Amino acid sequence: MSVNPMAYEAQFFGFTPQTCMMRVYIAFQDYLFETMLVVESVILKKLLGFPDCKISPFQIRKSTEKFLLFMKEHFDKLFSKMEEVLLQLVLNIPENVLLPEDKVHEQYPYSKEQFQALQDEVNHLQQQYKAEASAGQALRAELEEQKAVRAELEKILQWFDGLENICREHGTSNFKESFAFLTQNSKKLQDVLKDVEKKSNKIKKHDQLL
Repeated sequence: MSVNPMAYEAQFFGFTPQTCMMRVYIAFQDYLFETMLVVESVILKKLLGFPDCKISPFQIRKSTEKFLLFMKEHFDKLFSKMEEVLLQLVLNIPENVLLPEDKVHEQYPYSKEQFQALQDEVNHLQQQYKAEASAGQALRAELEEQKAVRAELEKILQWFDGLENICREHGTSNFKESFAFLTQNSKKLQDVLKDVEKKSNKIKKHDQLL
């Protein structure tokens, strides 16, 4: 078999010419084996008509294998010549022939150096794109964090607005006075809450004694 990879032919045919020849070889070989088995079976049937014949089936099998080996050797020699002709004249694309999908290379020829320069530029652009994508992701995360902080600040502003409205309702417009007013009321509420808790505990103890 040919050792030439014939990559251009594989691009055109969709399979390597060597693979095609190997399949043809296997098909012919299988057909040869099947033919010899048929011949052997016919000979055995013919021998059944001659009871006095001294040739045994084992001898016939040995003769069949010997003849098969002889046929295979000659077949391999013939197939080798046929393979050489087919690979050179039938399954070979001449060097001056350009496939349609490769016409662009003829219109825009590039040297190895130019192609390497383009490859380096593509790699650089890919790295730059990855860096920009990573930076964009970081900016989006920061923007989401800023949105969350803004929402909390808006809640605080709303709370201060409500606090100012409450202070105005109670006749205090100064923020410091309002804050002092709320602090006093908060302490009063805490004292009331403690008083309620004490009374509740006394009631519970009284109920337990009863």
